[in-house]
Amino acid sequence: MMITTIGYTLSGLIAAGIIVIGARFVLAPRVAAAGYGVPADPDQGAVGAYLSVKGVRDIASGLVVIVLLVAGATHLLGWMLVAATVIPVADAVIVHRSGGPKSISLGIHGATAAVMLVTAALLLLS
Repeated sequence: MMITTIGYTLSGLIAAGIIVIGARFVLAPRVAAAGYGVPADPDQGAVGAYLSVKGVRDIASGLVVIVLLVAGATHLLGWMLVAATVIPVADAVIVHRSGGPKSISLGIHGATAAVMLVTAALLLLS
């Protein structure tokens, strides 16, 4: 029971975090892009549209986690988090290949992937 509670708590924090990040990409795209590790100018052509797309997808990802939490689908939530770990791993690679700071590629995106895997493991073991 304690493992499930910890897994659910971490899942809720992951959901809230990605929803906030998504909202930031919609509301303050320049700041959000810099925080992601690859600065971008939303006033430059279609860049603003791509940043908005990323924001909406992040918000939707967080909502999927919330739906699975509310449904009490513990193992399904765990497997979803395993699959979704591709996102921060790819983000880390993208930031690294784009010459972004290692503190962001590893410290933010890499750490996010690690927390997601630990959370998934807790849920799958419960």
